[in-house]
Amino acid sequence: MSQQATIAETLAEVATTLGRYPEWEDRYAAIIAMGKDLSPYPQEYRTEAFLVKGCQSQVWLHPSVTDDKLHFDADSDAVIVKGLVALIVRLYQDRTPAEILAAPPDVAEKLDLTQHLSPNRANGLASMLKQIRLYALALSMRKSL
Repeated sequence: MSQQATIAETLAEVATTLGRYPEWEDRYAAIIAMGKDLSPYPQEYRTEAFLVKGCQSQVWLHPSVTDDKLHFDADSDAVIVKGLVALIVRLYQDRTPAEILAAPPDVAEKLDLTQHLSPNRANGLASMLKQIRLYALALSMRKSL
């Protein structure tokens, strides 16, 4: 059984992949392609309860827990945002709450996305990251009771 790369290693891998494209139009295309690789989002999770607040587009993020690790089903109704969702899910998928909470919160900066995303998309990305951290915190609190 191979060991899963850490969040930092996965982040570095994504940064390398995106860094292969000197033009931002090509990076956007790569991000959009990531969105096409997301698993189909179950219809029963397309509810208000799983909508990420603070996103201009609709973004759904459904957590589940297996072996004390968070698994996420996610989707968006906008193609670039769906790619960002896929990128975030790739970083945090099947991680323990401790791993998620210990990860650096500056994902957008590390991927050089901050200056290239519209303010609305940057806020949406921050909201997705915040929601994942809240799910991790809730699970860690539940375990400590």
